[in-house]
Amino acid sequence: MKKLLEIAKKVCDQAEVYSYENSESEVDFTHAELHDIKSKIQSGVALRIIKDRKLGFAYTCNLINREELLENALDSLKGKVKANYEFPFTKNLPNLNTYDNAIEKLAENLFVEECSRICDILKSKTDGEIEFGAGKDVTKIQIVNTSGTDVTNLTSSYGIGGSLIFPGGAAGVNRVFSKKKFQKTPDSILDEMISLYNSAKKVVEPKSGKMKVLFMPFSIYTLTWRIKSGTSAMSIYEKISPVADKIGKKIFDDKFTLYDDPLNDKYPGARAFDDEGVACKTFTLIENGVLKSFYYDLNYAKKLNAKSTGHGYRTIDWGGDPITLKPVPSLQYLTIKPGNKTFRGLVKMIDKGIILDGVMGAHSGNIPNGDYSVGVSPAFYVENGEIIGRVKDAMVAGNVYETLKNIVAIEDTVHDCWGGRFPAILCDNVSVATKR
Repeated sequence: MKKLLEIAKKVCDQAEVYSYENSESEVDFTHAELHDIKSKIQSGVALRIIKDRKLGFAYTCNLINREELLENALDSLKGKVKANYEFPFTKNLPNLNTYDNAIEKLAENLFVEECSRICDILKSKTDGEIEFGAGKDVTKIQIVNTSGTDVTNLTSSYGIGGSLIFPGGAAGVNRVFSKKKFQKTPDSILDEMISLYNSAKKVVEPKSGKMKVLFMPFSIYTLTWRIKSGTSAMSIYEKISPVADKIGKKIFDDKFTLYDDPLNDKYPGARAFDDEGVACKTFTLIENGVLKSFYYDLNYAKKLNAKSTGHGYRTIDWGGDPITLKPVPSLQYLTIKPGNKTFRGLVKMIDKGIILDGVMGAHSGNIPNGDYSVGVSPAFYVENGEIIGRVKDAMVAGNVYETLKNIVAIEDTVHDCWGGRFPAILCDNVSVATKR
């Protein structure tokens, strides 16, 4: 990497070398039986150069010919992509506990045993179709640049997750669990899956209308996706954010606080720097309903006369290979501050409404404007504080800037889930469309 940087520096104003190494092993169970065991090793190097305020970019999965990689980056300067920013000089980062070497010794048979144990428990207490998977991941990222930055992050993670699927469809109760090293899945997660599944075996058809909706952690990304869009420097620059002029103003219920928490090494994947080498920090976007901040990468920070907030990541909405991507503003460690109600307490607060456990079509609707319209997958109908059945073929729709003004209460626990660590949130006056 440093040799590549040295030769790039001779012909460019600035240069950055990004190295990524990843190894994964996982097992998959379908119909509660072992279906597949697979492993993957991935690595690569990406080079960004700036010359005459223009950006060049090239990448390779195998750094054999440094001169050729540099020539490719120089050739891409012909695209005349503007780059008015400077690569940062980053030092004195906090030491995070992100890696446990015990994970290297974990064999796939341990994952098979754990998935088998879980499947046996779920089979003995439900009649659902069971799909589960478990695996380990080790990732190393290193960034060096001509400003003097030389930073490395090594992370380990173990994860397990799966679905308890209702007959006659793909909807099911989904849960995940992750740590920096192997741990047995807590009974509380399995008990919740079993309880929700068995209480909702009956299909019911409530009338359409506005009602209370309990957004479970696995459906919360429907809302946070819209918030991420509205508070991104990219949306501000492109003038598509509905909250561009709302800094310091209340946009949600005062129960709602949302922050990005990359330094929390209690969880796997913590980071002290982003994919541009900028130092990360605990970063509050919404505090007690008040919009506090937008988030920036180097590029959009310069365009908007601001500073990077350490949110330049090589990502797209549905994953992607980081080596092939250039950084964009992104929130990778979102957390919603928990409230003071248990899950059961939240259900008891519903006179008539649904528990939205999962969604289909979260990408639909005008995301920058905050609109959403999602299919339930699944949802549970509640009357007088009790689950009486499962709802099929229904839609939940609204606008995040209205929905989160009507928060009734928030769960007292955050959960690992897609898009961050979230509690369940009970909202009122949400539109639910059913067959009736």
